[in-house]
Amino acid sequence: MSVVDFRSYPTAELALGPGVTTLVGLNGQGKTNLVEAIGYLATLSSHRVASDQPLVRFGTSSAVIRGTIDRAGREVLVELELNPGRANRAKVNRSSVSRPRDVLGSLRTVLFAPEDLSLVKGEPAGRRAFLDDLLVQRQPRWAGVRSDYDKILKQRNALLKSAAPVLRKGSRRPRSLAPGEAPDEAKASALQTLGVWDSHISEVGSQLLYARLRLLRDLRPHLTASYDAVSASVSGATAHYRASLAEAPTARIAAGDVPEQAELRELLLAAFAEVRDQEIERGVSLVGPHRDDVVLTLGELPAKGYASHGESWSFALGLKLAAYQLLRNDLGEDPVLILDDVFAELDSGRRERLAELVADCEQVLITAAVGADVPEALRTTGRTYAVSLGEVRDVA
Repeated sequence: MSVVDFRSYPTAELALGPGVTTLVGLNGQGKTNLVEAIGYLATLSSHRVASDQPLVRFGTSSAVIRGTIDRAGREVLVELELNPGRANRAKVNRSSVSRPRDVLGSLRTVLFAPEDLSLVKGEPAGRRAFLDDLLVQRQPRWAGVRSDYDKILKQRNALLKSAAPVLRKGSRRPRSLAPGEAPDEAKASALQTLGVWDSHISEVGSQLLYARLRLLRDLRPHLTASYDAVSASVSGATAHYRASLAEAPTARIAAGDVPEQAELRELLLAAFAEVRDQEIERGVSLVGPHRDDVVLTLGELPAKGYASHGESWSFALGLKLAAYQLLRNDLGEDPVLILDDVFAELDSGRRERLAELVADCEQVLITAAVGADVPEALRTTGRTYAVSLGEVRDVA
């Protein structure tokens, strides 16, 4: 793996092979920048920032990430050029591809970092992103569905805002049309257009919702097992999907039911009709996958607000280890497991149990400020690099 003008690095190259590789260095020296680049190569996104601009070294206009990936004995060279404010570009085996997302699936990673504590303690957006990112890792085609949904949502919201004065005409508050009422031409046109967008967003939204529900159904047993292994307890840790539909179907889905896509589409259409007046008043779409949540529970209680700090760490780690096991089982090969500055946050028991759990992984990358934070079983069987002021030096 190599980078050019990525974060703090004018250039850097890191030789990686099977087994455990540990990057050791004080905070601020560039360890996480390297594993962030690897994660970006796999997912086209950073686990630390939402935009590409901070990824490009200050004073330069673009950054490049390259990685040679060994897939069943066949090497694939993937290159990404990050161009903030312009379109990013990608190559596979030195040939340009039409879209960067065409490289998805070449490399699969599961990355766990301190920021992932927000999966338990943070807002729903982080949990939705966790599911969607895992969907894409599992089947890259979902990147297109996810992108289509975001575009439709943006256009529908724009319509709700622009058409609000027309739809509210003659009333201080928006209202549905009464039977037999003759709306003026502008109002009728706006309602007809909104109906078209209702159909579009329900069609694509039902695809995304169906995929999420199936994914969560498959993930649950891995989550329970991973949490129990990390925490050395029998916890009943699980996850339930909270949809933004009517009360009855939302309860069914929370209980684990996975309706077919056609039914989900009709449920979304009905939900949009139910909240239309509120949407017109507020100018935003109030129903759909972008409003849903994943509720994490320990036994009968939600983890958010009730789990201790240690339990929250175990839950976040359990989610990522569950994702790893799901991908391993589905793909028949191990993704790369990245543990970014994790061991320092765990007590000694959780450290040792985590070390045992990752011992059989094909490739593990670890960052640590202090080498002693990494269990000896992992340090002594792998390769260690020292990272200092952007320089990477092989020490073992």
